[in-house]
Amino acid sequence: MSIILKSIIIDDEPKARVLLNAIIEQYCPNVQIDAQCSDLPSGIKAIKKYKPNLIFLDIEMPGHSGLELLDFFDEDEVDFGIIFTTAYNEYALQAFKFSAIDYLLKPIQHTQLVEAVGRFTRKQEHNQNQQLKALQQNLNVAKTWEEKRIVVPNGQNYKLLNPAEIVMIKGEGSYSEIHLLDGSKILASRNLKHFEEVLWHIPYFFRCHKSYIINLHETLEFVKSDGGYLNLRGGIIAGISPEKVDEFWEKLK
Repeated sequence: MSIILKSIIIDDEPKARVLLNAIIEQYCPNVQIDAQCSDLPSGIKAIKKYKPNLIFLDIEMPGHSGLELLDFFDEDEVDFGIIFTTAYNEYALQAFKFSAIDYLLKPIQHTQLVEAVGRFTRKQEHNQNQQLKALQQNLNVAKTWEEKRIVVPNGQNYKLLNPAEIVMIKGEGSYSEIHLLDGSKILASRNLKHFEEVLWHIPYFFRCHKSYIINLHETLEFVKSDGGYLNLRGGIIAGISPEKVDEFWEKLK
């Protein structure tokens, strides 16, 4: 028997609310919509009344942005999950990927809705304080890559990293081992493909091998022997595929 997810929609556009509710009714029978709200203040009242598991939250609304939601709750009150609904462009959506926050891109497609609800159901990641704070910074504050923060799932916790701290990421099946400038390592519960999608906008990251993403700024030496490999800062070694060598030199330029 499916677990019923008590949910609320917060969106200032009536048509958007009606459409999302209709798609949910048709494709997500385990999602129960208890309230539809047209702004953040009415949404906050509904959250306190219905105590939902999941909130579908628009970002750009008059009066209050959806990103301000946490400002109205104490940290221990945030026992619900959030899936943002947004019309942001692809560049801005990178902030969501950095912050490990799920989103539905308008106009919403039923396939992305089903996938997002499925991810939430599997993980039940209710407390998203760190991710939301990182998203606020990544969307509203950060102007350069050095100011952005990547949220990395690490067991039951989330690490917030500056991209420049990362020397190398090594894929380990469904996990990734992240090597940092201070010599420490983080085992992240995301595969290497996830980090490739998160970091592709940053020009100094390069997937040099099926198992490695490197920070070109921290790469010290290319070694031809033993099939070719790279020496990175801190004594870290990364493999490089023969077909990636020319691209590596091009990236360095």
